[in-house]
Amino acid sequence: MADSTPKTVRIGTRGSLLATTQAGTVRDALIAAGHPAELVIVKTPGDLSSEPVEKIGVGVFTSALRDALAEGHVDVAVHSFKDLPTAPDDRLALAAVPPRVDARDALVARDGMVLGELPVGSVIGTSSPRRAAQLTALGLGLEIRPLRGNLDSRLRKVADGEFDGVVVALAGLVRIGRQDEVTEALDPVQMLPAPAQGALAVECRRDDAVTYRILSGLDDPGTRAAVTAERALLAELEAGCTAPVGAIADVVESLDDDGRIFEELSLRGIALAADGSDSVRASTVGPLGDAGALGSALARELLDLGARDLIADRG
Repeated sequence: MADSTPKTVRIGTRGSLLATTQAGTVRDALIAAGHPAELVIVKTPGDLSSEPVEKIGVGVFTSALRDALAEGHVDVAVHSFKDLPTAPDDRLALAAVPPRVDARDALVARDGMVLGELPVGSVIGTSSPRRAAQLTALGLGLEIRPLRGNLDSRLRKVADGEFDGVVVALAGLVRIGRQDEVTEALDPVQMLPAPAQGALAVECRRDDAVTYRILSGLDDPGTRAAVTAERALLAELEAGCTAPVGAIADVVESLDDDGRIFEELSLRGIALAADGSDSVRASTVGPLGDAGALGSALARELLDLGARDLIADRG
């Protein structure tokens, strides 16, 4: 008689608190749906390096996980979606994009200050050229310094007085339960987030139909449409994950000619010079089902406005 015991789904993740917490939400959702699951820690070269992310590339964090998945050491890989290259990996399938956590960036500053209260010359840490460029463009006279390390170590630099503040993804703080330390959630009018920020990408092997079916129950169509548009914009710009490019898409309600409510996708994008001295912005609205085309079209508009020269000069 065949063994009817369900297979335990092995979920690959990096070992940081944020990564294991993110992967843990997938594990818990699978268990709640009746599928045994466990986390498997995969070490990546990026975890062993102290070099700035823009030098080593975010791919070092994702390629080891993807290789472990493709080679059968794990059944699932969970990534921060914004860290994935825009080029597809033909070995793998994007099985689920769970509901997104808040996509905004967040300031954690000394003495509970918001950006507008920080004195000229205040030292702000960030790992992101996109954040650095947009912070500089605000014209507040802040000193922007590079920052590496996990979320806990970044926040500690503020508590220890090494930095006056740090800017990080709000979603990460929410996931590890430290959102109360946020002194300001930055409105996208001030700072557009990275494409797919706050979203997770859950991958399995392309030929693993059983795991794909199990994971598909975790997919949120609205989140998938939004990040598809954002990442299509990034891909069309031919900009890497660390380029000074921001984008955010939202599912919005509109009225047709007969007064009936329907959903559309609203997309905003920005490309900046690395020093924040110049930028181009554009926005558009279109059908949810055309998310990829919407992102590509908005990127072409940004290119027409001069985005390619801004991105090319970041070096």
